[in-house]
Amino acid sequence: MWLSNIMRHGDLPWQTLLISMSLLALAIIILIGLLLWNDSEVSRKAMGLKFLLPTSDASWDPVGEEFQSWPFIYGTLVTSLVAVLIAVPTGIGIAVFLSELCPAWLRNPISLLVELLAAIPSVVYGLWGIFVFLPTVVAPLGNVIGESLGNIPGLALFFAGPISLSGSSRLAAGLILSIMIIPTIAAVSRDVFMAIPNSQREASLALGATQWETISRVLIPYGLSGILGAIILGLGRALGETMAVTMVIGNSIESTYSLLRPGYSMSSVIANEFAEAVSKMHSQALIEVALVLFIMTLILNAIARLLVWRVARRTPQEVRV
Repeated sequence: MWLSNIMRHGDLPWQTLLISMSLLALAIIILIGLLLWNDSEVSRKAMGLKFLLPTSDASWDPVGEEFQSWPFIYGTLVTSLVAVLIAVPTGIGIAVFLSELCPAWLRNPISLLVELLAAIPSVVYGLWGIFVFLPTVVAPLGNVIGESLGNIPGLALFFAGPISLSGSSRLAAGLILSIMIIPTIAAVSRDVFMAIPNSQREASLALGATQWETISRVLIPYGLSGILGAIILGLGRALGETMAVTMVIGNSIESTYSLLRPGYSMSSVIANEFAEAVSKMHSQALIEVALVLFIMTLILNAIARLLVWRVARRTPQEVRV
C-alpha cells in the first residue's frame, strides 16, 4: 500500500516536468517569432505586401534598398517539391524492401548504411555535389530535360535552358535535397512497417492476397500516419537546409521560373548576405525573409500534422484487402 502511494505521488513531479518541457518548447517558438517580427519592422513597413507578392520585376537591390523575397520563396518551394517528389517513392520503396523483402542477414547492414547517410553533414553533400554530382549527373540531365521539355508550350516556363556548364541550378538543389532526405523517410518508414503486427500480414495472406497486395493494400494503409510523419520530417529538412543548397543552387537573383537556371532559396540568401549587410534596411529585409520562412514552415507542418491526425483516426477495420 505504501509503495503504491509513493509511486502515485511520484507521478506528480514527472507530469510537472513533462508539462514544463512542453511549455518551454512552445515558449521558444513564440519568442523566436516575436524576435523575427520585431527585428524586421523597418523592412515590413517599407515594403509591405510587395515584399511577398510574385511580380515579373521582382528585385533584390541592396544598393537601391529595393527588396522582394518572391524569388527566394519560389526557390525554396520548388527545390523542396522536387526533393519530396523524388524522395518519397524512393524512401518508401527502400523501407518496404528492408521490412518485407530483404533477407534477414542483409537487413541490418543495409539499414546501417541508410542511417549513416542521414548522419553525413550537409557541407559534405555540398562538396560532393560540386565536384562529382553536378558535372557528371545534373549537367547532362539538365541538357536532356531542356532539349526535350524546354520547347513544349506550357512546360517551357519551368524547363527553359540551357543549364550552366557547372550544373548549378534549382534542379541541382532539389536533387541534392532528395538524396539528403531519403534516409530519413526510409528509416522512419521502415520502423513503421516493422511495428505493424504480423497478424495483419497473416490475415491478408490467408485470404489469398499476394505479397504485393498485402504490402500495397494492407501494410501501407495501416501505417499511413507513420509514413506521413516520415514525410513531414523529410520536408522539414528540405525547407530549412542551408549549406548544401547554398553550394549547388547557383546563388543568382533571377526572376525566371526555370528549374534549370541558378537561383536562391530563403535560407541560402540569409547565409550568403547577412554577414555582409551594411544597411539597416538590408539586414532587416533578410530577417523578414527568415520570418517568412519561419511562418511558412509552421503552416506547412500544421497542415501535415492535420493530415496525420485525420489518417490516424481511421480504424483498422477500414483497411480492406
